[in-house]
Amino acid sequence: MMSVTPIPALSDNYIWLLRQDTSQSVCVVDPGEAAPVIELLERESLTLDTILITHHHHDHTDGLAELIKRYSPHVIGPRNPTIEGINEQVAHGDEVRVMGRLFDVIETPGHTLDHVSYFTPGIPALLFCGDTLFCGGCGRLFEGSPEQMLTSLRTLAELPEDTLVFAAHEYTQANLTFARAADPDNEDVKYALQECEKARALDRPTLPSTIGRELKINPYLRVGTDSVRQAAGTHGANDDDLATFSTIREWKNRF
Repeated sequence: MMSVTPIPALSDNYIWLLRQDTSQSVCVVDPGEAAPVIELLERESLTLDTILITHHHHDHTDGLAELIKRYSPHVIGPRNPTIEGINEQVAHGDEVRVMGRLFDVIETPGHTLDHVSYFTPGIPALLFCGDTLFCGGCGRLFEGSPEQMLTSLRTLAELPEDTLVFAAHEYTQANLTFARAADPDNEDVKYALQECEKARALDRPTLPSTIGRELKINPYLRVGTDSVRQAAGTHGANDDDLATFSTIREWKNRF
């Protein structure tokens, strides 16, 4: 059984630590800083074997150099030469073995052009999706187009509904607050926001989510519904799913 532990970093990042059964060898995903990773590894006498990188942004890669120097892990990431330290560059359709499990590489451009996500089936099925899919939201479009992001989200939405979704940021409360405006008829969103507020009041992570849950509460996965489309119409175009997505993504930027 693979366990996943959140390592809080920076202001609202999660660095995910993967561990297979009781093995002392571990993997981390998107180390935006090294110090909290090193502290946990030293405290629990763990060995850093592998690092997964989803995209090039500094809050996902700034810890790489120090972790590589200290532990010499195998680093897997997208085919982007600006990310220093990657040993194994991957693209859509590739498979990588991490802690004894095979992960599928899924290209998910939109937030950035180089963004990849990592999915492993099984019990439980796990998805590490960086800044593409958040609980109740999706990433800003810094480099990609709305069409690319919508396609990426739909690709992830086709994964099994019980897949655990490990996003890279604690954005859930802000995302669900917006989702109440963008999907006002959705009772699932109202309940999810209440549960999120309880968790954050206790300083607990709101992640992971699941694909099935996101299909119920995430407005970017629900752009074909009457509720989201009508709400979008008061802020811009809603002629089709892409127009509706573009409208609510821009609306969220200034919400």
